[in-house]
Amino acid sequence: MTLKSAYLAFVAIAGLAAAAPVAAQSSPSVLDPAGIGDPAVDAAAGAEVDDDGGITVTVTADNWQDTGIAIPAFATNRDQPTPANSAGTTALGQELARVVFNDLRNNGLFRPVGPDALPRPSYEQITAPAFATWQGRSAEMLVQGFVRAGSDGRLTVGCYLYDVALQSELAREGWVVLPSEWRRAAHKCADLVYSRLSGESPFFDSRIAYIAETGPKDNRIKRLAVMDSDGANHRFITNGRSTALTPRYSPDYGKIAYLSYTDGNPRIYVYDLETRNQVLVTESTNPTFAPRWSPDGKWILYSMAIGGNTDIYRVSASGGGTPIRLTDSPAIDVGGSYSPDGSQIVFESDRSGVQQCYVMNADGSNQRRISFNSGRCATPEWSPRGDQIAFTRIAGDFNIAVMTPSGGNVRVLTHGWQDEAPTWAPNGRIIQFFRSERGSGDSSIWQVDLTGDNLRRLQTPVGASDPAWGPVLP
Repeated sequence: MTLKSAYLAFVAIAGLAAAAPVAAQSSPSVLDPAGIGDPAVDAAAGAEVDDDGGITVTVTADNWQDTGIAIPAFATNRDQPTPANSAGTTALGQELARVVFNDLRNNGLFRPVGPDALPRPSYEQITAPAFATWQGRSAEMLVQGFVRAGSDGRLTVGCYLYDVALQSELAREGWVVLPSEWRRAAHKCADLVYSRLSGESPFFDSRIAYIAETGPKDNRIKRLAVMDSDGANHRFITNGRSTALTPRYSPDYGKIAYLSYTDGNPRIYVYDLETRNQVLVTESTNPTFAPRWSPDGKWILYSMAIGGNTDIYRVSASGGGTPIRLTDSPAIDVGGSYSPDGSQIVFESDRSGVQQCYVMNADGSNQRRISFNSGRCATPEWSPRGDQIAFTRIAGDFNIAVMTPSGGNVRVLTHGWQDEAPTWAPNGRIIQFFRSERGSGDSSIWQVDLTGDNLRRLQTPVGASDPAWGPVLP
């Protein structure tokens, strides 16, 4: 197979187009897909991809956790300085592989080995692996990559996935990134591996909004903050002079809706992440809380208490206009999370005499209770896949649980003292929440997968609550 035909086959399988000239690229902050055949000209055209696009995978859903994946340091064609790492592209290659390793290690599906315990392949070996080396290390899968610094300062990052037993390439992809975006390229590589082996949608290249908490228990300062899915690239959005609560990303990732108590009055704002301006959506002297986006980004749900009665409203996300009340019962109706197709809303209410979860049509019609198990049901959140609803189950302790949209198949996933406010990963297979400590009230963000087995804490620079996981970055 010629180099040209190998490259065309690669483009067809990976779904990539050759990168546009840098001068023609309109948005330097976005990862640009790149044609990545170079490593010593695909190791003298030795990198073969089946002409018919056929790929054989030796991994099944039953043995994901037994799959050994070797992730050595990414190679470079020439060690040179880059703003992404003061030590140069060789050191950056090590960091790229560490991010991929940590992503795949922390999801609980695989058994990866990271670059600090592995030999470093040469640049030429990226497309022509020394399979005997990896077979001797009992690696079933191999993730290799490279990083090149361009004359314009940008980086080209390539990622390759190999089946070691079959000595075949399963997938490859590449990206041209600004130095400040190098971690996104690593997350994209982890997404490629995760999706190719598990068959699930990606989620590593995503971000989380949350409430950063500092100060004593009875006088907490609560600021809006954002970070990458692994806790890196942390940034405070608000200064803490006004309490911020319950953030949620817009479907297009461009904005965050959140609640702010300015001058003691609750106001719902939409903050534009690019312009750093914000729009006042609604304000009231009445208690207002829990803003949530509609899937099309046009509407925001929120709850408001008037005269001791709390109902759910819908208002235009652009600000202005008359809010539309969706519930009208002599009870406390709170929250609201749209189904992925926007046709239904799940919410909580005490209209039965105890806090439970209900579903209604998007216009407020056909309200019906779905939770009938022991305990109370609060803070429901619809999965982006539409197949599950996560909620806070209150039965003595507060725990994270899931159920089907009809209320069946309830499974409790966590067993902390106070775990609450679930938010879904973009692929609907991992749930984040915040955990409060008994006595101190200190809070932190945790996540668990749908098996309930892979529980871990996400590191944040300060206390953290109210996480909101956004979609995969565009």
